[in-house]
Amino acid sequence: MLKGKQRAYLRSIANTLNPITQIGKDGVTESFLEQLDGMLRTREIVKVTILDNAGLDTKETANAICEALRAEFVQAIGSKITIYKKNMDDPKIVFPGHQQAKAKVKDDKVTKKGNGTKKSYR
Repeated sequence: MLKGKQRAYLRSIANTLNPITQIGKDGVTESFLEQLDGMLRTREIVKVTILDNAGLDTKETANAICEALRAEFVQAIGSKITIYKKNMDDPKIVFPGHQQAKAKVKDDKVTKKGNGTKKSYR
């Protein structure tokens, strides 16, 4: 489940993306889901266009796709939907504030306040 700030970050990424695939008159098929799952594995975030002749509701279709692929719904604007699924093996998108922690290097010659120690002045 995405939090509000994570969803907002994904929306900012999706703002520059062009739709990669389309849903046509056949609707959501098994082959479409397989293809979309492969795209989500490589890119993690995908924008999809639902054509007018498909006759599908945008949000209902997005929720059905997300449920089938175990993905997260990011946004729906008009007939375009954005879907996110984290790649556990090789994540491409790192949310702000979730970078890997770095080990602190202890410096014996400097105190916590940044002043030199008695040993460093000798």
